[in-house]
Amino acid sequence: MLGSPNFKEVDMRILISGASISGPVLAYWLTRHGFDVTIVERATQLRKTGGHAVDLFRPAMEISAKMGVLPQIEALATGTNELSMYREGVKRPARVDLSKVFGASSDRHVEIMRDDLSEAYYRAGCDDVEYLFGDSITSISVDGDVTFEHNEPRSFDVVIGADGLHSNVHRLAFGEDAGRTRFLGGYLAVESVPKSLARNGEMAVHMGAGRMAGIYTAHPLDDARALFMFRSKEEFQIHYRDALGQKELLRRRFAGMDAAVDCWVAELDHTPTFYFDSIIQLELNTWSRGRVALVGDAGYCPGPAVGGSTSLAVIGAYVLAGELAQAKGDYPHAFASYEKAMADAVRHSRAFARTAAKSIVPTSRAGVWGLTRAAQLISMLPAGVSRAIAKMNTNGARLYDSMEYKEYAVV
Repeated sequence: MLGSPNFKEVDMRILISGASISGPVLAYWLTRHGFDVTIVERATQLRKTGGHAVDLFRPAMEISAKMGVLPQIEALATGTNELSMYREGVKRPARVDLSKVFGASSDRHVEIMRDDLSEAYYRAGCDDVEYLFGDSITSISVDGDVTFEHNEPRSFDVVIGADGLHSNVHRLAFGEDAGRTRFLGGYLAVESVPKSLARNGEMAVHMGAGRMAGIYTAHPLDDARALFMFRSKEEFQIHYRDALGQKELLRRRFAGMDAAVDCWVAELDHTPTFYFDSIIQLELNTWSRGRVALVGDAGYCPGPAVGGSTSLAVIGAYVLAGELAQAKGDYPHAFASYEKAMADAVRHSRAFARTAAKSIVPTSRAGVWGLTRAAQLISMLPAGVSRAIAKMNTNGARLYDSMEYKEYAVV
């Protein structure tokens, strides 16, 4: 059992693993609340890995504004406002006004490349945070003693895992088999391709039964991103770091879809950056154990590309920092309050992701046609009408815009 330190006047040393999204946001708010924060990151520098575009909805936008980085984030928006949807075997695309689609789902929204968002949050608080790049945690004791791959052992009062879906901290604190995952029946891949293959302001998507491939670029990018999603009844026994095996799987799944898609697939042979993962959902019912807590995808990933995990991670980081501050460092109390505050948001996100995973890549030609027509109809409706219809369902299209969070005063 852990000891019972005096929390009233404690100077807390907090270690965060992961410098992507939730880690820097959490660190920013912890330092504003007076905590001493260190972030350890496996990468040797801030990641520029060719990440895909992510969405921020109203609550995450508000928290970003409090951090003073919203103007920077908005300036780095992808600028993608048109969607061209090609049904497999049909040459003429359906045109969709994405500004109306996003307007229906959110009153305040921005799409931004994940790497750009990560850097914006990092820059917001890096002067007040110690960063240990090129290292990772190897053990965490119940007393807060931490060992690293390269740095000397150190002691911390609290350790936070903000290191993503395949969290190292999750594994160390909860064990290899702790917590269940649910396979949502699909896979996602993203690769970097030449910018000449895409058009500014447009996302082009080719859709067939059980598979979808798309391409887009963004104003800040020097390249473009090709993305692939496909359905599968079974979860393949392929390691998430086995890039060669993953690329071969993609080649088989997308063979013969379209000449344009063939061109994107050919880029797999020499793409500088590549991401592939199953669309799975973490089903942990608790995100803390002793001195360790999890935030963002490390604790409650609703599912890559289907669950709004970026906005959820920003909200979770803000709430966790605020609860630690309100509890004056009493981490058992803070962790319990954090889990209670985030429970509904996580539960609704998981439910939404399970539905989205089934509908975003239809399994039949009729389903592909239906999805295409639905997107067109939303695009054709007046913005006020589509927004009013969407607001009737706060657990659906408006889920992430309608999430509430507590306000925490910064002393």
